[in-house]
Amino acid sequence: MGLGTDFLLRPLFFRTWRGLPVFRSVLCDRLCALRLSFSAKSFYQRMLSQFTTRALLALVVALVLWASAFAGIRAGLRAYSPGQLAVLRFVVASLVLAVYASVAHFRRPQSRDLLGFVVNGIIGITFYNLALNYGETRVSAGAASLLIASVPIWTALLARFTLHERLTARRWLGVFVSFAGVALIASGEGEGIHLSPQALIILAAAVTSAIYMVQQKKFLERYSALEFTAYSIWFGTLFMLPFGRGLLQNLTTAPASGTLAVIYLGVFPGALAYVAWAYVMSHGPAGRISTLLYLIPVLAIAIAWLWLGEVPKLQSLAGGAVALVGVGLVNMRARNRESDLVSASSAAD
Repeated sequence: MGLGTDFLLRPLFFRTWRGLPVFRSVLCDRLCALRLSFSAKSFYQRMLSQFTTRALLALVVALVLWASAFAGIRAGLRAYSPGQLAVLRFVVASLVLAVYASVAHFRRPQSRDLLGFVVNGIIGITFYNLALNYGETRVSAGAASLLIASVPIWTALLARFTLHERLTARRWLGVFVSFAGVALIASGEGEGIHLSPQALIILAAAVTSAIYMVQQKKFLERYSALEFTAYSIWFGTLFMLPFGRGLLQNLTTAPASGTLAVIYLGVFPGALAYVAWAYVMSHGPAGRISTLLYLIPVLAIAIAWLWLGEVPKLQSLAGGAVALVGVGLVNMRARNRESDLVSASSAAD
């Protein structure tokens, strides 16, 4: 813009601004209500203040272990079919939980909850893991990670209608900002994003994972995180067994590295991570907490860098930064006035 034009428009702008006192007042009040502190210390204090120390530790355990599972699945699929890998993984997880249940005092599920545990086991354990393993052999890694990253979106939508949880406009913005970050990561790794008809299988897995997360909120009111996870995994493993044909024969010929990878998947990303995540879910709204899953691709990049020596591309690092910003927008608490506005709006409904 030229100097002459700027000279003419500047007084007009300020006269117009001074002539809209009501608009100015409302805008300033709204900005003050929504203002956030972006200092690093305040950012983490606000985002993490919603968790107890135990819940925060469980969150870190779940996210780190699930992030490490990608390398384990990749190693396991070199030795086992998708069905065999899922069955062996969750047989191991079931045994680990059974050993713990033998020394701990598990409450037996009430008869009214048996069908719910069966359904949760089928959709959250059986179908999700079989679909994910099968999909990863036929869909590019970038497309698979992007589709799985839609889990928080589906969870937030389901929680809105079944649990009556609300996300503010800022938090919905954070959900989609994080999804955009994951899209950057997915397109920057491997062969990028190439969707195929088989991608619908992974999309279905993402939806069933969201259903599992929302459903477990209801059960966590009556059962501990460990009890809910154990019963869900046991039922899910039971219905998974028919898909493990040839597993016993393959165990004798599979390389030790592949078998050890699957055992790792069963003990840590299987039993331990599922228990830890259920404990985290019992400490807050399902829609908001599920957005923390967007941290998994970021952690997976870091783990692959340190463990496998896979140097991430600049685009992936940028996507990780964008995903972190989105998670912050969803989980960071605004100042008191914003909280009051949201509470008042919820009460009015």
